[in-house]
Amino acid sequence: MADVQDTTLQQPENSVSPVEEAKKVVRPKPALFPMVALRDGVIFPHTESVLVFGREHSKNAIEAAEESKNFIIVAAQKDGRREHIASKDVFQIATLCKIERTLSHEGDLHVLMRGIRRVKISSYKQEEPYFLVTAKELNQELNESDEFKALLNHLVSLFKKTIQAGKPVEFFNFIRLASGVKSPEIIDHIASTLDLPTKEKQILLEELNVNVRLQRVIEFLTHEQKILNIEQSISEKTKEQLDERMRESILRERMNVIQKELGESEDEDVAELQKKLKQNPLPKDIDSKVRKEIRRLSQMSAMHSEYAYLHTWVETILALPWNKTSQEEASLEKAAKILDQQHYGLEKVKERVLEHLAVMQLHEQKSKLKAKTKEKNKVVKGKNDRLSTILCFVGPPGVGKTSIGRSIADALGREFVKVSLGGIHDESEIRGHRRTYVGAMPGRIIQAIQQAQTKNPVFVLDEIDKLGSDFRGDPSAALLEALDPEQNFEFTDHYLGVPFDLSEVMFITTANVLHTIPDPLRDRLEIVEYAGYTIEEKFEIAKRYLVPQVMEGSALDPEFLSLDDQALMEIITHYTREAGVRQLKRELSKVARKAARLIAEKKKKVVKVTTKNVAEFLGPPKILETQTEKEAMIGLVNGLAWTSTGGDLLPIETSVMPGKEGITLTGQLGKVMQESAQAALTYVKAHAQELGVPVKSFQKQHVHLHVPEGAVPKDGPSAGIAMTTALTSVFLGQPVRRDIAMTGEVTLRGRVLPIGGLKEKLIAAHRAGMKIVFIPSQNEKDLVEIPQKVRDDVQIIPVEHVSEAIAQSLVPWPKKSVTTKNNTSGSKATHRKNAKTTISAA
Repeated sequence: MADVQDTTLQQPENSVSPVEEAKKVVRPKPALFPMVALRDGVIFPHTESVLVFGREHSKNAIEAAEESKNFIIVAAQKDGRREHIASKDVFQIATLCKIERTLSHEGDLHVLMRGIRRVKISSYKQEEPYFLVTAKELNQELNESDEFKALLNHLVSLFKKTIQAGKPVEFFNFIRLASGVKSPEIIDHIASTLDLPTKEKQILLEELNVNVRLQRVIEFLTHEQKILNIEQSISEKTKEQLDERMRESILRERMNVIQKELGESEDEDVAELQKKLKQNPLPKDIDSKVRKEIRRLSQMSAMHSEYAYLHTWVETILALPWNKTSQEEASLEKAAKILDQQHYGLEKVKERVLEHLAVMQLHEQKSKLKAKTKEKNKVVKGKNDRLSTILCFVGPPGVGKTSIGRSIADALGREFVKVSLGGIHDESEIRGHRRTYVGAMPGRIIQAIQQAQTKNPVFVLDEIDKLGSDFRGDPSAALLEALDPEQNFEFTDHYLGVPFDLSEVMFITTANVLHTIPDPLRDRLEIVEYAGYTIEEKFEIAKRYLVPQVMEGSALDPEFLSLDDQALMEIITHYTREAGVRQLKRELSKVARKAARLIAEKKKKVVKVTTKNVAEFLGPPKILETQTEKEAMIGLVNGLAWTSTGGDLLPIETSVMPGKEGITLTGQLGKVMQESAQAALTYVKAHAQELGVPVKSFQKQHVHLHVPEGAVPKDGPSAGIAMTTALTSVFLGQPVRRDIAMTGEVTLRGRVLPIGGLKEKLIAAHRAGMKIVFIPSQNEKDLVEIPQKVRDDVQIIPVEHVSEAIAQSLVPWPKKSVTTKNNTSGSKATHRKNAKTTISAA
C-alpha cells in the first residue's frame, strides 16, 4: 500500500484540461477546503455525478466552495440515517472534487461534481456553519504487469457483458471507456457503477493499490453479472408464462363470447372462486385439487345436487390461511411484563410459561440458522421440535387459566382463539363431517383456524377434562392427531379431505381435574397446576383488575363510586369462599349496579361503600368468619379436602351411643373413605392401651361417624388421620383443639402416608383461620410451592405417625404418654417433648 504524502494538499490552479489539472503541481502554500458529507454513496476520482443537497450545513459548504475556485472535498457519512453530524461521523478517506454546475430547485441544491483525486482529511478547522478541513493527497501503487493488463481487459469485457445483460449505465461512462483512458480511471469509472452499499464502495475508495482494487472490482462485477443473468432467466420464464396465460385468457374470452351468443353465460360464482384462488395461493398438491373441483363446478348446472356443497367446500378451502402467519415477537422481557401486568401472583405458572417461550425462541433461531446453512433439506419432513410440548393448565375455576393464554398471544403478537370442549360427545365436532352429508361443516379446530386467519395462533382448548364419549365416537381420540407434534403437521379434517399443517399452532389446554382426561391424551400434555388464591392475593386482584372492570361495565367513573380497602376485604371474607375470583367479581358487579341505580335516580351524587354499609348492597354476610366451632369439642376434627374448585375444610364428627358394637358412616362417603374409617377404628381398638382408651369403652358402644355436608359426595383416603384423631377423642372423652386441621392417609399400623392437593388444602386451612396443620412428613418436600403468606400464618407440622397428631391435638393432654410399637419417629418422651413445644409455639 502507498503511504500518505508528506506535503499538505494545496489549492489546485485553474486549467483547461481536467486531466492536466489533476496532474498540476500544487503550490507551496497549504489551503483550506470546504467539506460536504454524503448520506449515501461515494464519489470516485475521474467520475462525474449529479448530487442533491437539502441540509443547510451542506448548502453552506457548497456556497463557500463556489467562492474559492469551486474545489470541495466530498466524504461519505458512516450512518446515513443521522441528520446532524460531526467530524467523527464521516470517513477520513474522501475525494477532492470540483463543482461544475449548480441549480437550485424547490429548496434543494442540485450540483454536478467531478472527482479529481483521493485525499485523506488531516484536520478540521471548523464544523459550523460548514466543515472546513485540510487534507493530504494519497499516492497510488500500480504494477502494470502482463497479469494486470489481462485482468484489466477482462474487466472491460465483463463490464460490456453486464451492460448487454441489462445493467443501467450512463452513456458518458461508456464513452469514457472507449476513449482510451488510463487504467486507474477505468477501474474508478466501473467501480462507480457498481450496485454496492456505501461501506463497500468506501473500501474501494480507500484501496490505494490499483492491482488489488482491480481484483475487487472484478469480484463485485462478476457477482452482479450472475444476478443479472438470473433475473434475465426469470424474466424469460415469466414472459413465457404470461404468453401462455394470455393465450388462455384470449381463448376463454372467445368462449365467453360464444356462450353469450348461445345464451349460456359463465357462472359468476365460479369466476369469483377463480379470482379468490389467484389472490390466495395454495400448496401445490392442494391447488391442483381445488382447480379440478372448480372446473367441475364450471361444467355443472347450479341446479345440480352436488353444486351447493361443492361450492361451499371450495370457499372453505380458499378461506383458510394456508401460508399466512403472524409476525412473532418472542421477547421474554415483553412476555414477562405482559404476564405481570395482566395477572397477579401465579409465579410458578408464569415461570413455566416463560420457560416455554424461551424454548420456542431458541428453536426459532436454530431453524433460521439451518435455513441459512442449507441444512433444512436434511431435516425429516414434518419433524417439529419447536412446539414439542403442549401445556395443560389445571386448577379450580376462576384462577386465570384461559386469560393466561390470551396474555401469551399478546406477548407473542399472535392471534388468539378459544374452543370450549365442555359437553362435546361427537367426534365430528373435532374432526369435521364428511362433505357428502347434508349440513356438513369443518371441525372446531379448522373453524378456529379460519377465524384466526393465521396458521400460527395461540389456540386454547378449554375444559378438556369435560369431553364425553358415546356411540358417536370419542372426541378425545380425535384430539390426539391435533395435539401430537409428530402428527399434526398433516392434520386431516374429514370435511376438507386434505392435510392442514397445525405444527405452528401453539396449543394450550385447560382443565379443572386430571382424572377424567383419558391417559393417551394426558400423556401428550405437560401439566401446569394452578392453586387457589389467598385472601391477600384476592384483595390485590380485586383492587387492580376487578374493581376497574366492573366500574367500566356499569358506566361508572372512579369519582362516582368509592370502595375502601376495608369494605373490599369484608366482601372477600364474608361474601365469597372460592378458589378463584369469579364469585368475587359477581359480588362487586352487584355493588356497582346498585350504585349506578342510586346515581341514575339522582338519590346520590357519589356512592361510598364502607364496612358499615356493605350489607345494604349485598345483604347479610353469606360466610361465617370461619367454618369451625367457637370452642374445642369432643369427637370433632377439622380434616382437609381437595375439590375441583380448590381446597376446603372437611369437619369429621364422631359420637358413641349404647348399642351393638360397630360403626355407622354417613355423609355420602365413597368406598375409599369408608375403608379409611374402618381402618381408623381398627387402629384405635388395636392400640387402645397405648392411647389410654379403656377397653370397656368399645363394649356395647356403637360409633357414628358423619362428614357434613351430607348432600355432597365425598371420597379419598386423606381423611384417615382426622378420623383416627376424632375416634380417639370420643373414646377418651377429651376435646380436640378447634384451630387445628390435619390431612393424611393412615395405615393399620398408624403410619401417615402422603396425599395430593397439599397446596389447595393448606390455602383452605389458612382461609378458614387454622393455626396448626398436620401433614404427612413425605409431603414436606411440597412446602416450597406453598405461598409465603400461608407459611407465615399457619404452623405446618409434618408427622410420620398418627400418634404425633393425636398427642398434639387433644385438650387437655392425655395423662399417659402416647406411643406405639410401630412408631418409628422416636420414643414416647420425644413425642411428649415435641407436643409441648408445638403447643407453646402455637
